Amino acid sequence: MTRKKLNVGLIGSGFMGQAHADAWRRAGLLYRNLPMEPVLHTLADATPELAAEAARRFGFHQGTADWRAMIDNPDIDVVDITTPNSMHVEMALAAIRAGKHVYCEKPLTVTLSDAQMLVQEAERAGVKTMVAFNNIKTPAAQLAKQLIDRGDIGTPTRFRGWFDQGFFNDPDLPWSWRCSREQAGSGSLGDLGSHVVSVAQYLMGPVKSVMGQEQIFIESRPAPGAGSGYGASADKKADRIGVENDDQFQSLVTFENRAGGVIESSRISAGKVFGIAWEVSGTEGTIMMDGERFNELKIARYSDAKHDRGFKTIYAGSQVEQFGGFFGFDFAGGGLGYFDVKVIEIYDLIKGLSGETGCFPDFRFGLENQEIIDAMVRSSSSGTRVDIRSQEV
Repeated sequence: MTRKKLNVGLIGSGFMGQAHADAWRRAGLLYRNLPMEPVLHTLADATPELAAEAARRFGFHQGTADWRAMIDNPDIDVVDITTPNSMHVEMALAAIRAGKHVYCEKPLTVTLSDAQMLVQEAERAGVKTMVAFNNIKTPAAQLAKQLIDRGDIGTPTRFRGWFDQGFFNDPDLPWSWRCSREQAGSGSLGDLGSHVVSVAQYLMGPVKSVMGQEQIFIESRPAPGAGSGYGASADKKADRIGVENDDQFQSLVTFENRAGGVIESSRISAGKVFGIAWEVSGTEGTIMMDGERFNELKIARYSDAKHDRGFKTIYAGSQVEQFGGFFGFDFAGGGLGYFDVKVIEIYDLIKGLSGETGCFPDFRFGLENQEIIDAMVRSSSSGTRVDIRSQEV
């Protein structure tokens, strides 16, 4: 059977660009039932040299330094944005107005008003959208959703979640756009905590109010020298630049369903690499997940016989549809990793693009995530609890 081609235009060739390119390629290889065949068509980057080299390495047909020309190319079906946060809005808006579907890394934008505008524009144009919240695509998160919806832990009463990394614990790690309010928005909260917020949205439903507090411990960083990202370096004599956003953040959360919660983030947690974890307690049990073992859930059910009570480990696998691309048989607990979750994202994106139900999580979900983040930041600034008043857009 001949499948329709889906021509992909990717913007950015850093770590996330590489992850997305790999996911597009492997989704086409692993999932035999994909309704469309992804084609790595054009890669756009800052210079012709960077774009050409990345296109060759990632397997794209061509590279370009003109992302606008790529978006305007009638052959491109979907635009994939993996650039720094502050660049998302301009690129996504151009893609929407060109009638292209958009797949964008989180956060959707830096400002709430920009996120609201993008939702309006996308829904008016009738294009489909997706935001790359990969932590709700893990087999464990999807299995947890099934168990909660099935009533295995009764009525959810509390959510606790955190995302800790330690890269910024090094005071000599150079200043980057992640340290800028204008370019990144909040710090650890927007970069890491937004993932935890997405899991809370997915498993618990809408957030009603928040109360937050933030801290900056490393108040300046050396100007960047060689390298980029977490692998960048700086001369020890380099001038230091002020850090404008949070190194760590904590927030109390109240959900619309009356459940309570705590959400935390830190980019200075020594020794942590992918330290995301969350748990949901209910009237009949509790589910726990460790992000460094995200093919597993721990669950305790009060409905178990007394002799069998306690936490048990459940391996996520063929209970989740998307797992079948990796293991086409009843095989739970197979060792999926970070890049594999991006493949699951692409699977869901392509199915959404080819069907009538749309994609999840879409720009509206991303807007709701940003409304929660924005409220947490405002609460930290004011020292008061802030209600989430979702804007009708």
